[in-house]
Amino acid sequence: MRRFVSPGGCMIGGGWFRAAAATAVVVASSFVIHADVTPQSQSAEIQLQLGNEFMAEGRYVESLDAFKRALALAAPDQVKTARAGLIAAALRVADFDLAQEEAEKLVASAPLSPDAIALHADALWTAGLFEDAERRYQDALRLQPDLARGHHGMARAYAAQSQLDRAMEEAQIALRLAPRDLEIHHTVGAIYERMHKYEEAAGAYSNFVNLLPNKDHSEKADWSRAEIKFLRSFGQRIPFDMEPGTDDQLYSVDFRTVNDKVIVRAKVNDGSFQDFVVDTGAENTVLSRPTAQRLGVNPITYTLSAGVGDVGLRGLQLARINSLELGPLKLRNVPCLIKDPPLRDIPTKEMESLSPLALGFSMIIDYKAKKIIFGKHLPMEQGDFELPLRLHRLATVRGTVDGSHQANFVVDTGGEVISISRATAAAIGKEEPARKIPLKVYGSSGWDRDAFLLPGVNLAFSSIRYNNFPVVVLNLETPSALLGFKVGGIVGHKFLSKYRVGIDLEHSVLRLKQT
Repeated sequence: MRRFVSPGGCMIGGGWFRAAAATAVVVASSFVIHADVTPQSQSAEIQLQLGNEFMAEGRYVESLDAFKRALALAAPDQVKTARAGLIAAALRVADFDLAQEEAEKLVASAPLSPDAIALHADALWTAGLFEDAERRYQDALRLQPDLARGHHGMARAYAAQSQLDRAMEEAQIALRLAPRDLEIHHTVGAIYERMHKYEEAAGAYSNFVNLLPNKDHSEKADWSRAEIKFLRSFGQRIPFDMEPGTDDQLYSVDFRTVNDKVIVRAKVNDGSFQDFVVDTGAENTVLSRPTAQRLGVNPITYTLSAGVGDVGLRGLQLARINSLELGPLKLRNVPCLIKDPPLRDIPTKEMESLSPLALGFSMIIDYKAKKIIFGKHLPMEQGDFELPLRLHRLATVRGTVDGSHQANFVVDTGGEVISISRATAAAIGKEEPARKIPLKVYGSSGWDRDAFLLPGVNLAFSSIRYNNFPVVVLNLETPSALLGFKVGGIVGHKFLSKYRVGIDLEHSVLRLKQT
């Protein structure tokens, strides 16, 4: 099975993403607190004050508890304030289900409040419902054009569609409106990083760190500083440097499949060509420790990771590859992760992996012809199916589970099967089914000893349907927390290999043509 890594790193199914320095942050201060004379409302007022103080100090679990107590005690004119605070705290501790549930209640009670709508949009975003969130951010901005959280939401929405210039415009508007909103600074940094402007990204992340509660001692600040150190280590080097004219070219490489994994040959630094797994569930190029040591890829700093498996959080090393050759393409100054320390007690060694998406390219993978085509601009091809695609850390598409539950699925060429998260299984009432088939599954964080096969699930991706289908159920809670949104499932080789698959970042679409 696959793995995951997150600006700290994570593997889903088979991929790695680096840990985000910030999860979703929302501002509840726009809801005014009104004093009351009754003892109950005074108690609610105290809990509201405690919730806000704990939030300001970065004590998010205690803040959430205080807002829960405030909501239970609140007078009618205090309910919205308490609920808004509860949602903000829930998002900070990655309780995405609670945040979405309470946000729906909040917006039902205040359907024309721009702040409530934007908060609801934040909750939809962290639920992985990116398109729904985008529509709600637009609704909020129609009501209040100078709403910072609305512009911040649109910045993330445009970035997920790889419209980075528009994303930066929206993020800068949000920053002018709310210069002390730390999450906006983090989003500015993330957009600069995708633009390959590492010094500007480091500056934005530094602003984020300076606004963090308890910045001198918090783990979040430490990991953020490590990310800044990594970005600044590039100095005058251009990340992902290529020859002039590369943006207008298409590249083609052959591949073979081994155990349902796509394998290509690539060359690092002055080494020989070697096998790499093509892993679109990975946010970075990934090297094993022996390969990194042999080829002179030296670690710069550590980053936080999490993935499928009982280990949970895992530290990995961030490094820079001097040159990477994939077919006729040669890149210089490529960020990578080193799997050090390596996992123990797994049945196979951890392999090197790369993703054209992580290198900034769209791609076509033709499973029948055994060829991968990649470039900045793909040719427009007619597909039998076209699914809206969003790239927020990882490439995802929307799916429907058991007829009504909406969830996002990571498009993962490094994964082998179709899987859903335990949270998705719980949402359809099948977290503890009568018929439960235990599986032995391992990922980037070791063995997932609670994984099981769940038969009889109905899946739909637009007009693609899998009826009465067996899926693997995985614990994706920690990867979701580090990514900052709820991962509903993974579509791997079993789903993708039936098609000529086009992952078009420029047009935000997944094209599938039956072969």
